[in-house]
Amino acid sequence: MDLDTIDRKILTALQRKGRMSNADLSEAVHLSASACHRRVQRLEAEGFIDGYVALLDTRKMGVPTTVFVEITLQQQADEVLDAFEKAVRRIPDVLECHLMAGAADYLLKVVAEDTEDFARIHRQYLTRLPGVAQMQSSFALRTVFKTTALPV
Repeated sequence: MDLDTIDRKILTALQRKGRMSNADLSEAVHLSASACHRRVQRLEAEGFIDGYVALLDTRKMGVPTTVFVEITLQQQADEVLDAFEKAVRRIPDVLECHLMAGAADYLLKVVAEDTEDFARIHRQYLTRLPGVAQMQSSFALRTVFKTTALPV
C-alpha cells in the first residue's frame, strides 16, 4: 500500500502523541472522525503502525546509565549467530541488539543504574553469552538527541 499525504500526517501525529483521541487526531489531520478512524485501523492492519507504547524516563526508572557494547563472535556460522541471538534476548537490561557490518558483529544498547550495576550485568550475563570472542563497552556521557519517530 502506498501512503498518501493524510496517512503520513496521521503517522506523524501518532508518533508525537500516541494517546491522542481520535477526535483530536481527526482535527489535526483535517479529516472526519469516522474517516480518520478507518485510516488508523487500516494503517494498523497493514502493519504501518506496529504498536503503541509508553516511553519511560530512564532516570526516574533508576537506570540512567547507557552503555553500548560491541561484540565480536568467534565465528559467524548460523548456529553460533542463532545461539547468541537467543541468549541475548533473555537479558533484561539489553534494550537493543543489532547485527552489524564492520569490525564488530553485534552492537548492544544496555541500561544500568551505574558503573557497578553494569559490572554486575557484564559478569552475570554478557560474559556468559555463547560464541563471544571479544567485547568492548562504551559509556554514553550524555544523550544529545533521541527520538523514536521515523521520518514519514
